[in-house]
Amino acid sequence: MNVKAFLVLLLLAPPALAQGFAGLGTDAEGFAIPERGRALDFPRDHGAHPDYRIEWWYLTATLQGADGRDYGAQWTLFRSALAPGEAEGWDSPQVWMGHAGLTTPDQHFNAERFARGGIGQAGVQAAPFTAWIDDWHMTSTAPDGADAYSALEIAATGPDFGYDLNMRAQGPLVLHGDNGYSVKSAAGQASYYYSQPFYTVEGTLNLPDGPVAVTGQAWLDREWSSQPLASDQTGWDWFSIVLEDGHRLMGFQLRGDQTFTAGTWITPQGEATALPDGALSFAPQGTARVAGRDIPVRWRIDWPEQGLALQTEPVNPQAWMDLTVSYWEGPIRVTGSHTGRGYLEMTGY
Repeated sequence: MNVKAFLVLLLLAPPALAQGFAGLGTDAEGFAIPERGRALDFPRDHGAHPDYRIEWWYLTATLQGADGRDYGAQWTLFRSALAPGEAEGWDSPQVWMGHAGLTTPDQHFNAERFARGGIGQAGVQAAPFTAWIDDWHMTSTAPDGADAYSALEIAATGPDFGYDLNMRAQGPLVLHGDNGYSVKSAAGQASYYYSQPFYTVEGTLNLPDGPVAVTGQAWLDREWSSQPLASDQTGWDWFSIVLEDGHRLMGFQLRGDQTFTAGTWITPQGEATALPDGALSFAPQGTARVAGRDIPVRWRIDWPEQGLALQTEPVNPQAWMDLTVSYWEGPIRVTGSHTGRGYLEMTGY
């Protein structure tokens, strides 16, 4: 069975076997389960956790060219396990998948890579930090003694696009939920989840019309679990937002029999406030016809306790990742009680 077939078996199994979006609510027997109170340990936790079933290194960047046009870039490496643990060579149960996206106001590009663990084609090394699949990579350029994520260089290419971006963090790592233990459902499904949301970026986009020099901001998400969704949760709407006053907001809703929400409010200094289920509300404000379906690409986000009322607008409503597991992912503009920029990911539509 080839690598792609392994991944399809794992993530797109028949309904009798897979529960929740992409099978992420399937029973996790034999795999490690996140536990409240476990302290995250760096740099170890920058690396892979093969005893857990699913994990990702997920970077999104909101960018501007010298011409004032908005762009967005996404670089993601997913690790999925057919069984817990690691082994050498083809005996490895780890499957790797890379996603890259590049969004302009007029076009959206995406590409996908697959690899089997154990043979060197893909992987993550905690120290010195590097994550790669084929020639796509996310590599630390931090000086000795600094956190590995304090400076990164990423690169990816697709048939019609590519990018090479350099990032420097202007603030600390942020732990979501209860010191990194992030609850995802009323039934208690959870993941370990932290971010580096303070990057400034400069680099080059390679587009069909030629290279474009860009600057901007980026946000790195790190998450791992074995059963992060409840069986009835069919998808999510996730936002990472950088406001012009320096505050940041991560917020999501998981759609199921009952909607579950969570978020983190981050000060310019990096102090994090966890927002429990029900603190945030997410309301669609307009749809677009995307990939043969109606997608809610415009949203209102409210946090009444803080007086926060945000409206989001996509840079390009057609930012559809038409890949083995398909979803909407693209840069957004933010107005309302605050202004800013961010990224929106929507699955299960």
